[in-house]
Amino acid sequence: MQGNIYKFNLKESFNKLRSYCEKEGYKGWDPYDGLNSKVFKATPLKHWDLARLIWIQSFKRNPFNLRKLLLVPKEYNSMGIGLFLNGYIQLYKICLTGNIEFGTLEDLKDKIVELAELLIQLKSPNQKHSCWGYNFDWQARRLFLFPAYTPTVVATTFCASALFEAYAVIKEEKFLNEALSACEFVKNDLNRTPHKGGVIISYSPLNGNNTVFNASLLGAKLLSYGYHYSKNIEYKDLARKAVVSAINSQNKNGSWVYGLLPVQNWIDSFHTGFNLEALYYYQKFTSDDAFKENIKKGYDFYLANFFLENGIPKYYHNQIFPIDIHCPGQFLVTVSIFDEFNQCNELTQKVIAWTIENMQDEKGFFYYQIKKSLSSKISYMRWSNAFMFNALAIYLNFSQKSNE
Repeated sequence: MQGNIYKFNLKESFNKLRSYCEKEGYKGWDPYDGLNSKVFKATPLKHWDLARLIWIQSFKRNPFNLRKLLLVPKEYNSMGIGLFLNGYIQLYKICLTGNIEFGTLEDLKDKIVELAELLIQLKSPNQKHSCWGYNFDWQARRLFLFPAYTPTVVATTFCASALFEAYAVIKEEKFLNEALSACEFVKNDLNRTPHKGGVIISYSPLNGNNTVFNASLLGAKLLSYGYHYSKNIEYKDLARKAVVSAINSQNKNGSWVYGLLPVQNWIDSFHTGFNLEALYYYQKFTSDDAFKENIKKGYDFYLANFFLENGIPKYYHNQIFPIDIHCPGQFLVTVSIFDEFNQCNELTQKVIAWTIENMQDEKGFFYYQIKKSLSSKISYMRWSNAFMFNALAIYLNFSQKSNE
């Protein structure tokens, strides 16, 4: 790779991860899947909200994997499949340039169709519009239960965006129709709260949790995709309202807190990356550049505050640990869409080198979190592996284009 003075082989790292994920059939565990335990389901504790919360947190925070012992099955996660789908689309785009080291066009096309069809099968049941949730019950800290497959704006955006991208390369109308239906889900089924001249879109139809900026902006990202393909002005208008609310809530230094509640006032790396990515796609697909300076300010804050000189990706702007795999993963995505002239190449090489050296297992999978004491080196298919598969594929595609 041009300008790479660091000791790592990005393509070798990616291929090890790809081999691992394909061997596992894209099924795996998740940090939040504790309630899928057959042992827990056999006890009366499953009816007690506090017990469910404690059970989930004990799985999520434990550096030792309890899932085999307590009979948590490996399963498909819809968001994970969406990330894998988008990753293979990136490989397909690389192959279109004549570079077939990641597979032939025919083989990659077959994989895209396979995963897109699987993703459609994994839609949340009994919903008017296409939408996606997670394959496990999830107990929120405020003691609110989200049953398995409850649709969320986060999962739906990752899944439907991948289907839009699949349509762009395969031209299968079914993929476009499912993705546009997901825009109807965001427009019609999610709650909205007026805030600072715009609105905050809710995380799920089940509750009024309209306080989280990255969730609302991800909804805006999906609506922006929908506007690009349908020219439905309602999508653009609602997306802009979500963007206005987030922009007017941006701190003077360019940062965003996670959400409006007192317990959501932290500033972290990968959710900041989500915000920037969503704003990028809003601007790209709607041609509305009114927020260009705000986006630049946010991006400058992101680069200046979440990475150490040696490439360690911090979790918070003012705290390093826990180093979560989402942090370097989202960094690669964010840099790939913003760094048109490869100006962050040195920092990027350091982050990649540190991540591969410290967070990739010799078997190919990536660890969940590095902590000061006991780190969690459990293989999580959605959170770690699918996320890094997509991120590395995006960066490989970006690197090829920037070096042409």
